[in-house]
Order: sequence, then structure tokens, then C-alpha cells
Amino acid sequence: SKDLKGAMEMLIEQKRQKLSTVEKLDEHMDFASQLIFAQNRGDLTAENVNQCVLEMMIAAPDTLSVTLFFMLILIAEHPTVEEEMMKEIETVVGKQDLHS
Repeated sequence: SKDLKGAMEMLIEQKRQKLSTVEKLDEHMDFASQLIFAQNRGDLTAENVNQCVLEMMIAAPDTLSVTLFFMLILIAEHPTVEEEMMKEIETVVGKQDLHS
């Protein structure tokens, strides 16, 4: 727990330093940036920011995996929905191969 807290503090400090050197802030305004600016304004404490970032890092993968699992089950159970999704993907992307 202590190591994790230290790692979060280090990541937040790296983000804070990056924000101080960028030319265009709007290209770097993610949720962590918003938290850092809220702390700078005095709306949040450093502990609040650390806790929010920690919760995002721990909770998000679990929530995402459960959501994707149920989404895939629902698609598999509804082939017409899958066909419509594939048509829309082809309309937007074309026939090119999809990759991550």
C-alpha cells in the first residue's frame, strides 16, 4: 500500500511537470490534469488527487473488463445487432483491415 501510494505520487508529479512544459494545454487536458489544476486552485488537496488517480487506476480495468464481457455476450446473443454493427463499421472504416 505504501509503495503504491509512492508510485501514485511519483506519477502525479511527472504529470504535473509535463503540464508545466507543454505549449498547448488543451491537448493535454485529461482527467488527471483537471485534478491537478483543481489542487492548484485549492479545490482539492494533494491527498484527494492521489486518491482519485489511484481509484481510476485500480477500478477502471475491472469495470471495463466486466462491461466488455457482457457487451460481447449480448452481441453474441443478438446476431442481427452484430450484423448492423459490422455494417456501420464498414461504412465508417471501409474494407480495410482493423487493428489496434
